[in-house]
Amino acid sequence: MFANMDLQQLIFGRLTLEAIPYHDPILLVTFAVVAIGGAALLGALTYYRLWGYLWTEWFTTVDHKKIGIMYIILAIVMLLRGFSDALLMRAQQAMAFGANEGYLPPHHYDQIFTAHGVIMIFFVAMPFVTGFMNYVVPLQIGTRDVAFPFLNNFSFWMTAGGAIMVMFSLFVGEFARTGWLAMPPLSGPAYSPGVGVDYYIWALQIAGVGTLLSGINLVVTIVKMRAPGMTMMKMPVFTWTSLCTNVLIVAAFPVLTAVMALLSMDRYVGTNFFSNDLGGNPMMYVNLIWIWGHPEVYILILPAFGIFSEVVSTYSSKRLFGYASMVYATVVITILSYLVWLHHFFTMGSGASVNSFFGITTMIISIPTGAKIFNWLFTMFRGKIRFELPMLWTLGFMVTFVIGGMTGVLLAVPPADFVLHNSLFLVAHFHNVIIGGVLFGLFAGVNYWFPKAFGFKLNEFWGKLSFWFWLTGFWFAFAPLYVLGLMGVTRRVNHFEDPSLQIWFVIAAFGAFLVALGIASFLIQLYVSFRDREELRDVTGDPWGGRTLEWATSSPPPAYNFAFTPMIHDGDAWWDMKKRGYVRPLTGFRPIHMPKNTGAGVILSALSVACGFALVWYIWWLAALSFAAIVVYSIAHTFNYKRDFYISADEVTRTEEERSQLLAAKV
Repeated sequence: MFANMDLQQLIFGRLTLEAIPYHDPILLVTFAVVAIGGAALLGALTYYRLWGYLWTEWFTTVDHKKIGIMYIILAIVMLLRGFSDALLMRAQQAMAFGANEGYLPPHHYDQIFTAHGVIMIFFVAMPFVTGFMNYVVPLQIGTRDVAFPFLNNFSFWMTAGGAIMVMFSLFVGEFARTGWLAMPPLSGPAYSPGVGVDYYIWALQIAGVGTLLSGINLVVTIVKMRAPGMTMMKMPVFTWTSLCTNVLIVAAFPVLTAVMALLSMDRYVGTNFFSNDLGGNPMMYVNLIWIWGHPEVYILILPAFGIFSEVVSTYSSKRLFGYASMVYATVVITILSYLVWLHHFFTMGSGASVNSFFGITTMIISIPTGAKIFNWLFTMFRGKIRFELPMLWTLGFMVTFVIGGMTGVLLAVPPADFVLHNSLFLVAHFHNVIIGGVLFGLFAGVNYWFPKAFGFKLNEFWGKLSFWFWLTGFWFAFAPLYVLGLMGVTRRVNHFEDPSLQIWFVIAAFGAFLVALGIASFLIQLYVSFRDREELRDVTGDPWGGRTLEWATSSPPPAYNFAFTPMIHDGDAWWDMKKRGYVRPLTGFRPIHMPKNTGAGVILSALSVACGFALVWYIWWLAALSFAAIVVYSIAHTFNYKRDFYISADEVTRTEEERSQLLAAKV
């Protein structure tokens, strides 16, 4: 018997049939729905023979535009998973009062709110933001691709691999029950001996590699590959915010990698970095995780600020007011975001001097943010404003984000934070900034650049329905949490004794339902737009008033972006080109060098997921084998020199002639 047990542990580690949560009806139903939906999708792809097309044109692509679209698709898919967790939490809190314990036991509820935070930050907001930067930045700076095309493909698939690890935890084992930042000692081996924290660690490590490499790639692209004449102070504001974002990624994500490595050593080999034993200190983890965590907030919000700048200028038919001040404000926010992390734990007892410093720096960071709000308002002042979808999302952001910013300034006051720190007021503030700032910005970007990516506009009716459901649903969902927080109600609780609180949670649950309608309307908007795309189609460049350089090419752009590298003379490059009588040249082309597709990113990501899964379950032979395969394949891939091809002059000329004819016919 012992011999069989040893053999089983050698082969499967901790993985047993008990790891499958067949005793939980919620997970069983979820598994059934996912299995049926997945089988239907696989069947449809097989029936229509799309596997070859997806592999050659999408999965193995090194085209920054397709990779950007795949990032955004990943974010939308994970949004559905993360928001379903939010609905479960809101329904539980709306009914669990007094003798009614609700339908989610604490063990399951804790996993849900941890997974919700992790998914929404790492696998919704981050891929969404990275997708926009991937798609738009090379077009805005007039280059044909990012600096390292293969690295771009690899970065995406590592991010997708981290998302797959999180999804594994839903059906094999469990996820962490620690909150989305996994603070010790709760995340240590003594209090979390299961596999949940290990899933958390390796999902973040795998995705973090992809994010860090993507950050390096985009920094090099922006610094080294701008079109002739595009000085730093002629870059579009979205490119500036992307540059600052990726500088923060390069500076902050190694800290996350290091702190996850130290936590994994505490769990796997018995070190004591973050325990109270043998000289360890849990507060060191808190410092390190927030040294990454607070810049992460600005990694998410800065690209959204860039999107709003492009949208406000376009739909006000004016140059952006105060371009230089917008750039300086972005740089100041980037620097200050690294100097305010301790405001997340004013209550740790640092003393008046330390708390005062971090409180003051937190208030100061609101000044450049406020300057941006005024710049957008002055851009709209006396402009010819068109209240189309991107502009609606921008106006909704301005109202929502200003209120969220004011509550942030309140929390920057240490005495107020002492009262509100662990309350639902803090939850409302965080969602106020992330939803009202980041997600509203991303939806504005989807509606703004969708015509650039696909050549036709998104449906206005369903888009406006989605906007109003999101805006009203957000305030119904989180305004009650501000009230509850001021009443002293703490976060992370799944059951309450005081029945007078229930009405507020019911209102919040109703708000979550409205947001669900907003997400559904967005999905219907995508479906209807694709269904009716022939009626909406317009393949010429700049059909909707874009001012920056990405509108100087067709919609959608060709694989090579620009047949000729554009010359930049003005900050509003495309606007300036049109004034100069810009036309596409049709002679004098040279063959265009383009990188070839490769499946190496998919293979390395699959091996990384296998290694992470093996480490979670202590399947040491698989971990060693997959890690060795990663090293060997990576080295072998570096010697693959035959990855490039050329687009001929005849092919480019023919394509450009067709586009010019379409443009002339449109004019």
